[in-house]
Formats: sequence, C-alpha cells, structure tokens
Amino acid sequence: MSEPHSPPQVPESLKKARDAFPILKRTVNGKPIVYLDNAASTQKPQPVIDAISHYYSHENANIHRGVHLLSTEATAAYEAARGKLARYLNANDESEIVFTRGATESINLVAHSFLEPILQPGDEILISCLEHHANIVPWQLLCERTGAQLKVAPIFDNGDLDVDAYLSLMGPRTKLAGLVHVSNAIGTVNPIEVIIEAAKAKDIPILIDAAQSVQHMTVNLQALDCDFLVFSGHKMFMPTGIGALYGKRSRLDQMRPYQGGGDMIAHVTFDKTTFKKPPSRFEAGTPHIAGGIGLAAAIDYIEAIGRDVIHEYESQLITYAADRLKAAPGVRLIGEPTNRSGAVSFVMESAHAHDIGTILDTEGIAIRSGHHCCEPLMGRFGISATARASIALYNTPEDIDALVAGLAKVNQLFG
Repeated sequence: MSEPHSPPQVPESLKKARDAFPILKRTVNGKPIVYLDNAASTQKPQPVIDAISHYYSHENANIHRGVHLLSTEATAAYEAARGKLARYLNANDESEIVFTRGATESINLVAHSFLEPILQPGDEILISCLEHHANIVPWQLLCERTGAQLKVAPIFDNGDLDVDAYLSLMGPRTKLAGLVHVSNAIGTVNPIEVIIEAAKAKDIPILIDAAQSVQHMTVNLQALDCDFLVFSGHKMFMPTGIGALYGKRSRLDQMRPYQGGGDMIAHVTFDKTTFKKPPSRFEAGTPHIAGGIGLAAAIDYIEAIGRDVIHEYESQLITYAADRLKAAPGVRLIGEPTNRSGAVSFVMESAHAHDIGTILDTEGIAIRSGHHCCEPLMGRFGISATARASIALYNTPEDIDALVAGLAKVNQLFG
C-alpha cells in the first residue's frame, strides 16, 4: 500500500484505460471531465458500445423462439453471455444465473419467489444498518404482507458492521439473512465469509448484495457458498437494465415463478400452465438482449486488464482519496471503515452536500450528493446527506487531486 498522501502508480495495463471510454473525452464547463460518480453508474468502454451496436446492426432479432439465422445468432450470443458471467463469478453452472434488470429486481425476485411462500407471522428477516434501500424496502413490504419482522444489525461509529451483533440476531425464526458486500455510501467492506459460514451452520439462507463489489474485486461463488447473490451491470461498465441473480440450483428449483408470460412456460392451456426449469422460469418475456451482449463484452474488457490488477490499484487509489480528503481543510469523512472499497463519503462545515456537488460541477468534477439510497445509514450518523466520491479503473490520482482542489474552492465561496 502507498504511504499517506503518496499517489499510487498507475499499472501499465491501466495507463490507456481512460482512452477506451469516449465519454471521458468530453469537457464540462470547458474543463476536462473528472468522473467520480461510479458507485451510481460507471461509464462504458468502446468495446461494450461496439458490441451493442454490432448486435443492433447485424444480429437484431428475438431469441429462443426463432429458427431463422438472425434469431439463432442472437440466441447464441445472449446465452454465451450467461455462460461467461457464470465463469466470471465461478458459479457451479450457468443455470444458476438468472438475468434481471439489476440488483433491485433480483432482490424482489427472491422476496416474492423464495421467501414469501415460506414466511409465517413472527418469522424474521435479518439485514444490517449499511443496506441500500433495495435491500430494505422489499423486505419491509414482505413483512407487511406476511406478519414477519425485519431485524437490523447495528454498525460501529467508524462504519464497520458489528459482526457479533449480526451473528447474535441469527435465531431459530430467521428465514433469510441479507447483507451488502460493500457499502455504496461509505465503502465499508463487510466480512461476508464469516457471516455466510455462520448462516450455513444455522441453515439460514443468505443473500449477498454485490452491486458494489463485483467490479472492484474477485467474487468466487463456489468459495463463498452463499445461497443468493445479486448485482447490477451498469455499475461494472455494462449497459443499464441488465443484471443478475445468482441462486444455488437447489434454491432456484424450489422457487415459484416471479412473473408470467412468454418463454418461461413449458406448456399452456386455459386450464393449467407448467413452467420451465430455472433460469428460464424466472425470465418472462423478451429480455434485454443487447444488455446481455454488452455484459459479455464488459467481462472480456475487465478480464483483459486483470481483476487482480484492478483491485490492487483501486485499493491504493481509494486509500489515497480518503487520506487526501481527511487532510483537506473543512472536510469531515463519514465512516472510516477498517476495509474500504470504491467510495468515500464526506461533509463540509461550510456547505451542504448539494452545494458541494454544484460547485464541483462548475469545475468539471462529477460526484454524488444526497443520501445515496441509504437514508437509515445517514440517520445513524446524524446527517441527511453526504458528498460521495467513488472510483473506477479509469480514475487517476490526478482526479483525486482535482477533487481536493475543487473543495478548496467550495471553502473559498462558503467559508
């Protein structure tokens, strides 16, 4: 790791990474764009853009049902993406990969198809204080429908999960444990291996929200052995509207359909419908075909650079960012977790988070201001909003330096 305030060296395989992202050649207010809003959505490299364009230009057709050339080519490309994602995550089999619109839909699918049929009044669902609304609201709605209870494990003042408290809340009525791998708001990396092992020992199904981890580090499903894992493609250089639910095949086999429609059926009469096996059972209607093809291209792009290279560099860069922000006049970090990935949140004495974001935008710097879909977490820290800088493989130490310089301007205007 680099010394505090010492900028990390950009690896050779990443030095030209920025050139692959055409949007980063734009200027904002006459200044080169500094894009530090990657936890919200990442930019797309040219190979992903080209793959989507090629599909619409050369292969555009609906999949699975056609016997003509375009349909068979599109079907092959889409299903190849499923296999590529299964290998990327090291799933046991590609049938464990269900394509969805993203992490939010994936969690809702589990709530409806897996958990609701087995919940009884008084049963419990366990999550943590760090969760995104997508890993809170579906469970709240489910509790309202079933009479189950939502249990929330606390965090420490530095933003680390209170692991002992989380484990102590796993009881005989816990029907599912949910946990974010990496906090989108403050960057906390949770020790999911410990939590998964404890859940397995008590035969409690566990869902991991990996929307902020699969783009920053290797996620090995066979090593983790969780029951469910979700992610959103647009946060890892893929198009919007594509993501996935990983589910152990034994879990998927017992789940009812999420939506009804075409392609998820085996046979239909007016009296009765039978359904296909997973994953088709959960993929009603025409899917986001171009999104799946873009997903495959993004995986190729990431693997050509190397996930270990990306992880090591980004780990150093986010540490550099946190160190520089902590030392910046008038800046206070929100959360200083033991292990951090991807994001750092802060407030300033002189300006509201939204004012910070507005002033930085005049300097061409894009950050996120608000509660980051984590209002309960903001409440835990006694605030309503933070400014958040979040990185991707194309960010540089110069981007962090520009951010700190921009915050000095905020101080000048509001201090």
